[in-house]
Amino acid sequence: MTTLPVEVQCAHRAPMRPETRRQLSLVLGLTALVMLAEAIGGYFAHSLALLADAGHMLADVGALGLSLVVAHLADRPATPQRSYGLLRLEILAALVNGAALIVIALAIAAEAYRRLRVPTDVHAPLMLGVAAVGLAANIGGALILHHGHDHSLNVHGAYLHVLSDALGSVGALAAAAIILATGRTAADPIISALISFLILYGAWQLTRESVDILLEATPRHISLHDVHDRVASLPGVRSVHDLHVWTLTSGVVAMSGHLVVANPDQNQGILEAVQGRMRELGIHHVTVQMERDPTCL
Repeated sequence: MTTLPVEVQCAHRAPMRPETRRQLSLVLGLTALVMLAEAIGGYFAHSLALLADAGHMLADVGALGLSLVVAHLADRPATPQRSYGLLRLEILAALVNGAALIVIALAIAAEAYRRLRVPTDVHAPLMLGVAAVGLAANIGGALILHHGHDHSLNVHGAYLHVLSDALGSVGALAAAAIILATGRTAADPIISALISFLILYGAWQLTRESVDILLEATPRHISLHDVHDRVASLPGVRSVHDLHVWTLTSGVVAMSGHLVVANPDQNQGILEAVQGRMRELGIHHVTVQMERDPTCL
């Protein structure tokens, strides 16, 4: 396969460290086992709360697996056919994942409503035991990722997923405890509905962010006016037009624009100044066209 020359390739994403990959792989395996245990336990205990938490974990298994797969694919060099490599596979997969989770969350909510109208017997002791195992595994996963989660976006995202799984397990534990103490099986569908809303909120955020990236919208944390003012205020820049800021993939923001400069001899200095000011905003992929007169209004 033909790759692009080194001088025209950009380091869009820092490679994931082997230690980080091992941590994520371990947590992925742990989460997948707990997901299967909760799905099987929920089926035999007739517990919708456990099934809902298993659905929540399915999302996190997908997210963790996606993080590892994309980290591997992103290391592949760019080619003349794919000048950005395979970075956007992450966004396509996230969109599919988010859409599927919305369907799962709505199905759980519908089943919770049905069970509120027609109560179902729940095997509370089995439900309590499986939920306890799930909570212990989630706490273990959080401890694995806690060290260093502030230094890596991938690890931080996985850490938040594991914490949300722990909340789901706490919900299933609470439902089981209520049923054991009071015999009120309505606690199961009620808490299941709450878990479904948690899934729906995360899925909607994921889907919306994926669509924004695919539509090359300006990232929500960056003001296009701020970008314009930072560039236009540089000495030697007469005007700025055709300015765009978009996201290539998670954590990789790009900017392009046309600058009308008074003195072409200052082009290199202005370019370096633009790159410096964009780095302050977290924009590391900058493409600027210098012009003596506007050519694209």
